[in-house]
Amino acid sequence: MDQMTVTKPMDNFTLCPKFEQTFSILGKKWNGLIIEVLLNEGTLRFKDLVVNVPKCSDRVLVERLKELEQDGIVARNTYDKSTKVDYSLTNKGLELRPVMDAVHSWGDKWFG
Repeated sequence: MDQMTVTKPMDNFTLCPKFEQTFSILGKKWNGLIIEVLLNEGTLRFKDLVVNVPKCSDRVLVERLKELEQDGIVARNTYDKSTKVDYSLTNKGLELRPVMDAVHSWGDKWFG
């Protein structure tokens, strides 16, 4: 009969808080796709994001955009004397390009 292996926590291991914070952002449903769309398409209006992130409800998309804006990854751009609003990546968001490229490479290798 097989013995069940019990894994005990590693005594000296702790996750880096910055690593945890990064994955709390990137690991949240839809955030990666929103970032990827903005990396590839550039500045977009909300209606264009809706088209490019089709399975995400409008309510959730608004919520995610607000969160990404609070995290300094997305900028919500408004224009004087206009109701026009669009969204773009900040420099912080643009610096995610190599991360997203690495995710693509990994996915191509293991799921392609």
